[in-house]
Amino acid sequence: MAKLKREIGLVGLTFISVGGIIGSGWLFGPLLAVQHAGPAAILSWIIGAVAMFILAITFAEISAMLPIPGGIARVPQFSHGNIVSMAMGWTAWIGYNTTAPIEVEAMLKYLAPYASWLHTAETGELTGAGVSVALLFMLLFVAVNALGVKFFTQVNATLTWAKIAIPVVMSVLLIASRFETQNFTTPDGFAPYGLRGIMAAVSTGGVIFSFIGFRHVVDMAGEVRNPKFSIPAALVLSIVLCALIYLGLQVAFIGALDPTMISQGWAHLSFGGQGPLDGVIMSVGLLWFLSLLNIGSIIGPFGNGLVATGSNARIAMALSQNGFLPKRLQMLSSFGVPLWALALNFLIGTLFLLTVPFTTVIALNGAAIVLSFAVGPIAVVCLRDLLPDQPRSIRIPAVKLVAITAFAISTLIVYWSGWDTVWRLGIALLIGMALLLIRFHNRLDEMDATEALWLMPYFCGLGLISYMGQFGDGAQRQIPFGWDILLCVVFSMVIFALAVRSALSDKKFQAYIADEEVLDPSKPVIGL
Repeated sequence: MAKLKREIGLVGLTFISVGGIIGSGWLFGPLLAVQHAGPAAILSWIIGAVAMFILAITFAEISAMLPIPGGIARVPQFSHGNIVSMAMGWTAWIGYNTTAPIEVEAMLKYLAPYASWLHTAETGELTGAGVSVALLFMLLFVAVNALGVKFFTQVNATLTWAKIAIPVVMSVLLIASRFETQNFTTPDGFAPYGLRGIMAAVSTGGVIFSFIGFRHVVDMAGEVRNPKFSIPAALVLSIVLCALIYLGLQVAFIGALDPTMISQGWAHLSFGGQGPLDGVIMSVGLLWFLSLLNIGSIIGPFGNGLVATGSNARIAMALSQNGFLPKRLQMLSSFGVPLWALALNFLIGTLFLLTVPFTTVIALNGAAIVLSFAVGPIAVVCLRDLLPDQPRSIRIPAVKLVAITAFAISTLIVYWSGWDTVWRLGIALLIGMALLLIRFHNRLDEMDATEALWLMPYFCGLGLISYMGQFGDGAQRQIPFGWDILLCVVFSMVIFALAVRSALSDKKFQAYIADEEVLDPSKPVIGL
């Protein structure tokens, strides 16, 4: 049987992460952030980048030591067994399967002014021809990935260069065309909405969600050359690079505004039916740049769909290795690609495209992905005990403090996604649990139930806090802002302690890790 080919270098892996981070959100992020925080949105981007960096380095230590495909689904198998790995892998898998339909529909919406036949005039839904074009794009995602990871990284690198260049060039042009320094202090000063506004921009303003694409590095780790260096380096480089791009764009956006636009306050800043960047470009007279911006609005979703398709195939492969999905999904083509996994994911994505409303798919996408971040901070501490002597190319100092902080961040990300997202996450988890029971119906004794005891209080507690909290449609808003964040942090600390104590026994761990061929005792340990 063919094996995965380790053909992704540092640049290719960094661009996979950058391509996942910079999607279409940068087109609206600058406006949403300043509506919440005013010019202090600059601080929101810094806080978001630091928070995501703390979360990412927990995955960096694990994936550099265990460079395996579909790491978000596979790693919890080694720390807490099959039930926890199912919960994390299943939610990630569902989320990734909705990504390709979302991205192709986003592309077609951007193309609508140039191809009206893609949508119906009455409802704006895809026509039969529009659905056909969407399926062709999804097939293109599969085809590029099916031709091997080397070809995939080359295509993605080309797209990512464009995704980097367009916002960077635009930032430079805006600053050169008009830069009103008074916008950073008026009206009502640099931080008109105080700390609450700054944190609101991080949460509901979309700042924190703009960085979550780094996860693709973890999923593609099984095909990375020199993973002990490339994985942590790619995670750090991509977050730093994207943070600089977002910060530059935010500064340029604020400075390029006509002061009259914000005379009523930042919260009332609006561009009518135009996109915010379109409006700023037109106000400074850079009409010729609109064409490039439109190109960027197509490349962004296309690149995200391409990367998510590749990552999701590795998630399906990992779930198969965990015993949750059929073994056939582990079979690789002559190109070293899990072709059966790509085919299955395409069929599921097609079902989402044809049967589920677009707004529901978007909500499910966010719900199903955000939870999977919780596994990294817990696993990094557990694996320190389960693999104490295994050399690590990156070793986090004060690992328990960093991990508790990262776990609290991941919990807050789920909470900030809103009650309307969290309840959908609960339904997805119940479906996954039902399928797991069906899969293991005649061998229930093989399920690692004791190690998963922390999951139920975590899910129920987080659901209750979300329902009583401040975010999302249907939330009761009984817990005041600020206290809700404090409650999430304290709750995270309790669950984290319980989860670490629930790790696999050494005997079970050795049984799960025995077939892996990624542990290399020859590499030296370096500090972070």
